[in-house]
Amino acid sequence: MSYVVTALLVLTALSYWGGRRRALKSVEGRARDLHSLPGYYGFYVALWCGIPAALLFALWTALEPVVLENIVIWSLPQHLKDLPPARLDLLIADVKNIAGGLFTNRAADSALQSAAEHYNNLRATSFAGLAVAALSLAVIGMGRGWWKVSAAMRARHSVERVVQVCLIICSTIAIFTTIGIVLSLCFEAFRFFQAVPVTEFLFGLDWSPQTAIREDQVGSSGSFGAVPLFAGTGLIS
Repeated sequence: MSYVVTALLVLTALSYWGGRRRALKSVEGRARDLHSLPGYYGFYVALWCGIPAALLFALWTALEPVVLENIVIWSLPQHLKDLPPARLDLLIADVKNIAGGLFTNRAADSALQSAAEHYNNLRATSFAGLAVAALSLAVIGMGRGWWKVSAAMRARHSVERVVQVCLIICSTIAIFTTIGIVLSLCFEAFRFFQAVPVTEFLFGLDWSPQTAIREDQVGSSGSFGAVPLFAGTGLIS
């Protein structure tokens, strides 16, 4: 993957240099005759080169594990396909360990060895496909951006619009992440106070939040009085 990322970065840098040079060449080096500063034309071509390829790279790497696992499961013998989901997950973990040259917690039979080889072949094919697709898209984007460069083109407006969209997307993600955290905390607090009364939590004098998994374990009831926590926090402060 690092080779693909390095190649994309190099192409993006070349796109910037090529876009800037083409803009200056279109006005015979007189930068004042351009609508925007020369750097904006370079950024315009670099964005056309880098953004589509980066989006494809991110989408590909996100979906690749799921797709490869499903293909490997589909190629397994029927008696392994019919395993319960939990055992099938362990089996796939063993396949990945064997494929990566790691030891597993059980001896690898011929089916697991075959599945591991198949998994490695799929990963190699996927990497080759990602490299070809991402680099091809980067070259196409670079050519499209370079062809659009001209002295009258409003490169600054286009670049600033892209930056504005990126900032809006980032801020939206941050907002929804914050909302998700708050909702998660509210949901878990609601579940907690269904089991522990609010008065016990706020005014209880014993803090011992051990809850047992089995009935024969010690501390199965648990004590959730928060006064010792408040007092300790105040004392330390």
